[in-house]
Order: sequence, then structure tokens, then C-alpha cells
Amino acid sequence: MIAKSRFIISLLCSLCVFTALLVAQFQMPDPKQMAGIPRPVNDLPNATVSVRLIRGQLSNNIANFPVELHVGSQVRTVKTDEAGRAEFGNLPAGATLKAVAVVDGERLESQEFPAPVQGGIRLMLVATDKSSGPATEPDAPAVSGQVVLGGQSRIIIEPGDEAISVYYLLDIMNNARTPVNPPATFAFEMPTGAGGTTILDGSSPKATANGTRVQVSGPFPPGRTVVQAAAQLPLGGASLELTQRFPANLEQLSVIVKKLGDTKLSSPQIAAQQDMKAQGEVFIAANGGAVAAGQPIVLSIDNLPHHSAVPRWTALSLASLIVVVGVWMSRRSDDANGRQADRKRLIARREKLFADLIRLEHERRAGKVADLKYAARRETLMAGLEQVYGALDDDDIGPDPAGRSGVAA
Repeated sequence: MIAKSRFIISLLCSLCVFTALLVAQFQMPDPKQMAGIPRPVNDLPNATVSVRLIRGQLSNNIANFPVELHVGSQVRTVKTDEAGRAEFGNLPAGATLKAVAVVDGERLESQEFPAPVQGGIRLMLVATDKSSGPATEPDAPAVSGQVVLGGQSRIIIEPGDEAISVYYLLDIMNNARTPVNPPATFAFEMPTGAGGTTILDGSSPKATANGTRVQVSGPFPPGRTVVQAAAQLPLGGASLELTQRFPANLEQLSVIVKKLGDTKLSSPQIAAQQDMKAQGEVFIAANGGAVAAGQPIVLSIDNLPHHSAVPRWTALSLASLIVVVGVWMSRRSDDANGRQADRKRLIARREKLFADLIRLEHERRAGKVADLKYAARRETLMAGLEQVYGALDDDDIGPDPAGRSGVAA
């Protein structure tokens, strides 16, 4: 568990810079930050400017409202349509333009920019939403209500040699002013086959894990409730399909996959993806649209590096066979010299297993072997040692030349 915790912390630290890049690229910024900035587009007629007027949020269009476009020393006025857009066409090429609107006494202005010759210009003017309520009331009695998984929620996938680590960094959002209790318990199951489900440090104390089930107890305070859960999925080949359902609407699907070699990510719910570098490593950054509560998120990961289990099982079988043959050979003859020779072979086998075990420990301390691979190999060596000692204990001929009296822990 300590090794796993260190692994998780190391992974999250390595993604800090990368996550900031993703937020900037895939998360919709505050509309105020985009206000007044001209954006060249090809979906408008040549020499055309479209001005969108909203109040506070992108969903709050201001319709049938006059917008001015200053064209040099002249002013043109057009009222917005139902989508909050005012369109100005046939603008003189190269003329200096600026969009202006006055909403509830607030003067909104765009940057000055030249009239386009080819294509058009889109920009947005954002008025302050003065209808929003006062500060939240976290101490108010909880009411029945819904929560959503905010746009900064992410799925992070870290492939390993024999397993894949999956991390869910969830921002559970209560957009109400008071605490809410969802109609049903906020709980979900980790993907099929997952093991070692853990709630990471930094998560809300309301979050718990029991087996593969993650549960977050209500009520949810206004704003964010952070839940970070992790688990591991066994890797039996070069491909893995992961299916996950969440109990609340996900505002935007965001997936990060650490890329090893030619690792590929695919999903019908992913709209765009690209490779990005962070701290010397390559990650696949993917995003999609909203996902409804209970709808399965299906992610397919291909070209994963993995080690075939055949050599390991072959080696284990051979080791078992050698021990069995050794035991049988040690008992097949009453001849003292034959038994002594058999005992020497068992002792040599024991010494080799000890040497392999010591070398494995050194490789682990040097970071040359993954935790899962180390555990499997150590288990095989210890099983071989126990079988050899059992065979030696059955033979009462002579002392142990090496003077070993037990198996190393």
C-alpha cells in the first residue's frame, strides 16, 4: 500500500503541469475572458462581422437588443436575433472596426480591428449578470437536489507492465446556494476486474471505498466536492476496454492516457485528441461532450506494452518439475552416495534460488523492476525455496554444507 501511494503521488505530481495545459485547452474559459476579442472564421460571408451579445453565461443570450459597429467615423446599428447575434455585412476592406453595446448602463466595447477581406469575424460582448443571487448559504438546511460532475473532472490512465492504473479525479458540483441531497446515493462501481480501489489524499472525507464500490455521502455543500479514486486493472494483452458509469451528469468527458510506444485511445464519445508532452513524458489528451448519468463511458486502449505470461508460467512449471524430480531422485535409491549426490543437487538448487532472490531485491531497490513483476517473481522463488527445504528436511543424511537453516523472509 505504501508503494502504491508513492506511485500515485508521483503520477499526480508529474501531471500537474500537464493538467494546467489541459484545463486551458479543453475547458471553456470564463466568457468575460473572451469578450471583445475578434476571431477570424470561414463560416461567414466575406467582409462580414457577427457580434454575439450575452449576459453572464453563454446560455443567456440577449435578443432584440441594438448593437453598434463603428466603421471608421460611421456607426451602423443592428438588433440581435434570438441567438443574441447581430450581423454586419459588406464592410469596406481595411476599415477600422469596433463593436459597442450598452446594457443596463454598462458600456461594452470590443477591441479595434480591421475589416476582413476574406472570410468573416466573430466576437462576443458579455454584460454582467446582475440577477445572480447573493453568496451561498452552506449552513442552511439541506434540500433535495441534483449534483453534476463538473468540467474539470478527469479520467487518467497509467499503463504498466502487467496492469493499468485508473484514476478518477471528480469535481462533484452543487450549483445551488444551499446544501443538497440527491434523490439517490452518489455511488458507482469501478470497472469490471478492478482491484485495490483506493480513495486518494485530498478527497472529501465524505468519500469511501468498499471493495470496488465508491460512495460519497450527502449532503453536498454548495460548490465543489473533490473525490479522487484509483484502482488497478490486470493487463492480459495489448488491448483493454474500460467501461465506466457515473451516477451524475458529466459536463465534459476529459481523458488523459500516458503514452508508451504506440499506445492508442479510441472511444465513440471522444470528439478530439492529441499527444502532449509534460515533464519529458508523452500523454494522449482527449475530450468529448457531456455524458448523461448512468450512460456507459467506453474507452478502448490498444498497443499497450505488456509481457506475456507464458514464459513466467513455463519457468514456474519447470521449477516445480525440477523440484519434484529432485525429491523423487533423492528417494529412489538407498545408496548413501546416491542420496548424498541428490542432496548436493538440492543444495545447489537452493543456493541458486537464494542468489536469484537477492538479485531481485537489488533490482527492486534500484528501481529496475515494477512492483507487480517483483511480487510475482518473488512468490515463485519463495515457493521453489520452500519445496527445496521440504526435500532437504526429508533427507537426514549429513549436515547442511552451507549452514542455512531457514528461508529468508
